[in-house]
Amino acid sequence: MFNDQKGPIEHFSWGKFIINGTEHSKTDEKIGAGKDIRILNNKVTKWKERKGHILDKSMITGIYDNDIEILIIGIGVDGAIECPEKVINSIKKHGIQKVFLLKTPDACKTFNKLYHEGKKVALLAHGTC
Repeated sequence: MFNDQKGPIEHFSWGKFIINGTEHSKTDEKIGAGKDIRILNNKVTKWKERKGHILDKSMITGIYDNDIEILIIGIGVDGAIECPEKVINSIKKHGIQKVFLLKTPDACKTFNKLYHEGKKVALLAHGTC
């Protein structure tokens, strides 16, 4: 699916992220932050607010007031997560200039690229469907 030894996201496959050498996944049991993650300021946490396959404003958490310029949302391996325009507009009203909606492998690749370019970037990512 996705591999990049430079990191910080070193690997992504169905339901499994390896970030800075630590696994985050969920199959039978949760490991690390689980299969839905948030990366902000090089810290990984569980994106527990995501429910179902249509995002709403209440699910976009833990990123505001952190001087983020770009938010990348990993919408799943197959792109099953929908993000209505009103949610994107709400994110931008919080001062985040750009929002990318990408299938999760592409979201990981884009996050790493922007991170290495020194951009102020955050990631919310769904690790399955």
